[in-house]
Amino acid sequence: MVWLHHIPSFVPRIFGQMLWHRTREERKLYLTFDDGPVPGVTDFVLDELEKRNMLATFFMVGDNIRKHPNLAKQVAQAGHGIGNHTFHHLDGYRQPLIAYLEDVQRCQEEILRATGKKTLFFRPPYGRITRKQFQLISPNYQVVMWDVISGDYDPDQAPERCLYKSKKHTRNGSIVLFHDQEKTATTIKAVLPDYLDFVQLSGFETCTL
Repeated sequence: MVWLHHIPSFVPRIFGQMLWHRTREERKLYLTFDDGPVPGVTDFVLDELEKRNMLATFFMVGDNIRKHPNLAKQVAQAGHGIGNHTFHHLDGYRQPLIAYLEDVQRCQEEILRATGKKTLFFRPPYGRITRKQFQLISPNYQVVMWDVISGDYDPDQAPERCLYKSKKHTRNGSIVLFHDQEKTATTIKAVLPDYLDFVQLSGFETCTL
């Protein structure tokens, strides 16, 4: 269930070392897609972005990169940003510190192997990261959260509501979270084209992080 489609303004003030949004002074938007690359979903997202000449950042799971390196490479070659989302999509609250850090590093290695580049961006799966994990990861990565979450992963939420809430909370500088994974395939295919049309008609420039 999606409790909040947007992050209250006090949260970024408390956790200011994490990136929740960019400047509100410019008509720019930062689309992000988590959990790929997944054939049939990631390539759909790429096609929809290309139709509108839009850019996004993809926070990839290392094991999915290992399985689909050419798709990861395709994302990079299209000019999109790539971020680290751990190798095994780990919940930071449930992992020993060293095992978590090793998983992050393993994902970085897969990104480098597939795309030829390292990433400077990290997003913890589920948004869960301990203080110690953050302290050790942040010297090497900008830890990225979000201020608008589509809720595309919620099977109890109708696509129409997902679209409505995503549009309602989008504003200058927003970092918007979608998922390019199997569980969200039906919803994202129903929602994303209309949302991207809204973004375009609203005059936003979409940028990589």
